[in-house]
Amino acid sequence: MVIQSNMSPKAIVEVWENTVDVFNKYKVPLTEEILETFVEADILGTLLKEINTIVGSSTVTCVEGG
Repeated sequence: MVIQSNMSPKAIVEVWENTVDVFNKYKVPLTEEILETFVEADILGTLLKEINTIVGSSTVTCVEGG
């Protein structure tokens, strides 16, 4: 699964605890609000890339339907 901008930081950290440091680095609160609604676009791409790298996920590892 690829972590995406339509996910909340809280939900991401619940599944991948090791992502909490990245959220802290970018000062993103662990809310239930989805990332794309409150993280600035210029930071969002970098944040998602870094989080997906930490969890070992990419579009290559993602399969349609789950």
